Amino acid sequence: KNLYQFLRKLQNNNNKEWMDEHRGEYHTVRDAYIDWLNQMNIKLASIDPDYTPTNGKKAINRINNNLMFHPNKPVYKDHFGAGLDQESKQGDFYIHLGVNESFIGGGYWHPSSKILKSIRAAIDYNGEDLKKILNKKSFKSMFGEMIIDDPLKTSPKGYSQDHKHIDFLRRKSFAVSCPLTQKEVMASNFEEKVIA
Repeated sequence: KNLYQFLRKLQNNNNKEWMDEHRGEYHTVRDAYIDWLNQMNIKLASIDPDYTPTNGKKAINRINNNLMFHPNKPVYKDHFGAGLDQESKQGDFYIHLGVNESFIGGGYWHPSSKILKSIRAAIDYNGEDLKKILNKKSFKSMFGEMIIDDPLKTSPKGYSQDHKHIDFLRRKSFAVSCPLTQKEVMASNFEEKVIA
C-alpha cells in the first residue's frame, strides 16, 4: 500500500528536488520491498531446486531512468522492478509493481548472443516441447502468449526461412508475463499467488 502511495506522489512530482525532499520515504518503501523480495527469495529457493538465490538488494532495479540513452523519459520510473533467480543477469523471474501496470514475468529478455544462440539451437533440436508448454491450457490462462519484442524480419544465420519453428527462431526475447491488479498485490495471499 505504501509503495503505491509513494509511486503516485512521485508520478505527480517527478523531479530531483521532490525526490531529495522525500528520500527518507523512498528508502523506507524501497527497504520494505527489499525485505519482501528477500522473503520471496527464501521461499522460491525452498520449493525449486533449479532456482538461483538472489537477494533483494541485488534483485531490485534502480528507480532512476537512464537519461543518457532515453533523454525524453521522466527522471524517475513509475514502478519498482526486481529480477529474482538471476543466474546470469539474462533470464530471471521479474516482479513489476507500478502505478499504471503491475505484473510478474519470466524468461529471457534480450539475452546475450551466446544465450540466444543456445536457445535457438534448443528450438531447432526440439521446438515441439516449447510449443507444447506454450499451448498448455494452464500456461495460456496464466500468461497468454509470449511477449513479442521486435523479432527478426528474416531467419537468423544458419536457419532456413521455411524452418517449422521459424516464428520462434526469429525472436530476440523469450518471456511471458501475467498482469496483476493493485488489489491482487495488496491482498494477504499475494505471496502464494506469485509462488503458485
